Amino acid sequence: MDVDEARRRFGSARRVVLATQRGDGSVDVVPVTFALVDDTIYSLVDHKPKTTRDLQRLRNVRRDANVTLLADQYDDADWSALWWVRAKGEARVVDEGPERDAIATVVAARYGQYDDNEPMGPAVVVDVAQWLGWSAS
Repeated sequence: MDVDEARRRFGSARRVVLATQRGDGSVDVVPVTFALVDDTIYSLVDHKPKTTRDLQRLRNVRRDANVTLLADQYDDADWSALWWVRAKGEARVVDEGPERDAIATVVAARYGQYDDNEPMGPAVVVDVAQWLGWSAS
C-alpha cells in the first residue's frame, strides 16, 4: 500500500489505537478518537469517566515521544476487505492554551458525540514520520 492510500484509509477510520512505551519498557495501548491533518494526528482526553487526569498515555509520551497508532478494518464475512495502517512518529502533549483549543475544535468536528461536550483535556500531537499499511485486496 502506498503512503497516500495508507494516509487516506487511516484518516477514514473512526477510532485508532495509540501505542506508547512505559518506563519499564512494556507497551501501553489505548483506543483514541482523533483527527488527521496532513501528516499530523491529533487526539484529546475527553469527558468520559476516567479514574485520574494523570493518564498513563500522557506520562508515557512525556517520557518517550516515540509512538505508533494503528487503524484497521476487519470484516468477518469478507476477508478480502481487511486492511491495517500504522502511523509511527513523535508525539508531544499540549496541556492548555490556544493550540490545544484549536486541536479540540478539529477533533470535535469529526465526532457528533462532542457537539454538546467538546473535549477539555490535554491533547496528544503526533508528527507522523512513517506510514505503513497492508491490504488483503
